[in-house]
Amino acid sequence: MSYPVYDIRSLKHTYNNRTVLDIAHLSIQKSSIIGLVGPNGSGKSTLLRILGLIENPTEGTIRFNGYQVEPFSSKARFLVTLLPQEPFLMKRSIYNNVSYGLKLRGNVNDIPSRVKESLFTVGLSYEKYAQRPWYALSGGEMQRVALASRLILKPQVLLLDEPTANVDAHSELLIKETSLSTRKTSGTTLVIASHDMQWLYEICDKVLHLFQGKIYESGQETFIYGPWQQMGDRKWGKELSDGQILYVTEPPRKDAIAVIKALPITESIVDVRKKAADLHGTISRLSLEKNSGRVFMTVLVGDLRLTMKLPFQNNYSDVFPGKKISIRYRLDLLNWI
Repeated sequence: MSYPVYDIRSLKHTYNNRTVLDIAHLSIQKSSIIGLVGPNGSGKSTLLRILGLIENPTEGTIRFNGYQVEPFSSKARFLVTLLPQEPFLMKRSIYNNVSYGLKLRGNVNDIPSRVKESLFTVGLSYEKYAQRPWYALSGGEMQRVALASRLILKPQVLLLDEPTANVDAHSELLIKETSLSTRKTSGTTLVIASHDMQWLYEICDKVLHLFQGKIYESGQETFIYGPWQQMGDRKWGKELSDGQILYVTEPPRKDAIAVIKALPITESIVDVRKKAADLHGTISRLSLEKNSGRVFMTVLVGDLRLTMKLPFQNNYSDVFPGKKISIRYRLDLLNWI
């Protein structure tokens, strides 16, 4: 029987009596690429640490390849590795940093050639970098060395927390290419938290949107904060930075958060005016979702970014960044948090 690499049930995690993760169920298939998006503080890093089995959730169960596991479990501890956003290198040479994990696991066969291969994979010359001290590296080089020290372990699961944040363009490209090659060459499962949403939509089998510790599986929701005001005639809304009014259904609280889901443009247009609202904006980006082959359009409306699906039959020749368009969203499909 084939099990998912992760099967998580009824997971909750709290810090100082504050719930930071609340996930009823999450299943991640082997050799898949999963993207995590969401604002800072949404729980992405916490979820990665829990998936990396270095932090125990307050409640819930985690099954890894069918086995229930806890932090540092013998059934998974050598199969999962996490690359944090801030790379940490030990105060020793690059060679000793990259080889440390192998030595720790007692896997000491042919270490020099394996270090050389791992450094080459991330675009660093063994001859030039192996004996260099940890402090003689740029930020991008540090991140690439930290990645090499994970790749040399041949993990079944590679967890990446903002892997390209604060690195130069050359390092960003190498980190992206190297991370993806591990799935192609070794069948590695990748879980990537990143603010680079366009990259995630291009490479991921699924993008999960984390918001206030909860998962929204389409990854295309727009979360809009209050406060909300009554606009007369039983209407509620808020004024955007460009003077337009974003109308909503009556909120449960004035400070509630509205969730507008991405919809195909053709489906978002309805004839009944009381169930729809119009906005005007500018197309800022087009993104291709790898798994479905569907194109998403991001529209700037005042200080908001609204994302909508384009229908498969759409003629994309008249859709381009910078174009001014009108959009309509359905009030009856708006949800509240």
